[in-house]
Amino acid sequence: MENKNQTMLQRGITLLTVIIGNAMYAAVAVLFLLPSGLPTGGTTGIALLVNRLTGLSVSMFVLGFNIVMLVVGFIFLGKKFAFTTIVSTFTYPICLELFGQIFANVHFTDDIWLNTIFSGLGIGVGLGSVIRMGASTGGMDIPPLILNKYFKIPVSVSLNVFDICILLGQAILIPPEMLLYGVILVITYTTVLNKVLLLGGSKMEVKIISRNPEPIRQAIIGHLDRGLTILRAEGGYSQEDRQVLLVVVSNRELHQLERIVKNIDPESFVIVSEVREVRGRGFSLTKEHKSTQSEGNSASVNVK
Repeated sequence: MENKNQTMLQRGITLLTVIIGNAMYAAVAVLFLLPSGLPTGGTTGIALLVNRLTGLSVSMFVLGFNIVMLVVGFIFLGKKFAFTTIVSTFTYPICLELFGQIFANVHFTDDIWLNTIFSGLGIGVGLGSVIRMGASTGGMDIPPLILNKYFKIPVSVSLNVFDICILLGQAILIPPEMLLYGVILVITYTTVLNKVLLLGGSKMEVKIISRNPEPIRQAIIGHLDRGLTILRAEGGYSQEDRQVLLVVVSNRELHQLERIVKNIDPESFVIVSEVREVRGRGFSLTKEHKSTQSEGNSASVNVK
C-alpha cells in the first residue's frame, strides 16, 4: 500500500511539474518572446512564421500542430510515448492563449537584449523541467525521436538541424540582425536546459592513494557516512601494491573529505573529478547501514 501511495505521489509531482514547466514556457513567450519579435526554434518558431505569413493565431497553430505530432508519435513511437506527451500537447497552447489575454497590457521592456536573455532563461528552465520528469514537450520534439528510432540519428543533431531550418525560414521576414538575436536565444535556452537536466545530479568523485589507507577508509565511513570502493593498484615507479580509495560525495562534503585525508596523511595523492550523475545506494536509493567491526571502530580524526 505504501509503495502504491509513493507511486501516486510521484506521478502527481511529475504531472504538476510538467504543467508548471509548460506554463512557464508560455508565460515567457507572451511576456518577452512575442512582443519583441524574436525568432526561435521548435513549434513556436514555426507558429511565428505562419503567423507572419497568414495572421493565424500562434496558440491555435501550436495546438493544431501539437495534436498532429501527437498522432504521429502514437503511430511511430507507441501509446506509452503518447501518454507522456499528451499533457504538454494541450497545456502549452492553452496557457499561451490564456496568458496572452491576461498579460495583454503588460509590457516589461523594449530592450532586445533583455528580451533575448529572459526568453532564453525562461524557455530553458520550462523545457528542462518537463524533460527532467521524463516527459516530452511534444511538437517538434517528436520528429527527432522518430528519426532516432528508425535511422539511429542522434536526437540532439536532428533537433539542432530542425531549429536552424526554422530560424532560416523566419529570416525571409525579419531583419538579419533579429536572426542573430534568434541564434543567441536558441544557444541560451539550450545551455540552460542542459543545466536544468543536470541540476542536483552532479557529484564529486574522489580517488585517494595513500600509504595509510585504512584510517582514511574508517574515517570516511564513520564521519562522512559514505560508502567507498577499494581498488587494487600498483605504483608506476616503485611497483609496490597500493590501495586506491574511490568515494563519491556531494559538493558540500568534498571540503570535509579533503580535511579528513589531510589530517591522516598529508602526503596522500588525491584526484577530484566532477561526475554528472550518480545512481545507487546512498544517492538515488536509500542508504542501508550494516554493522561491521571495522565500521564500528572508526578512526579518531579531528575534522574541525
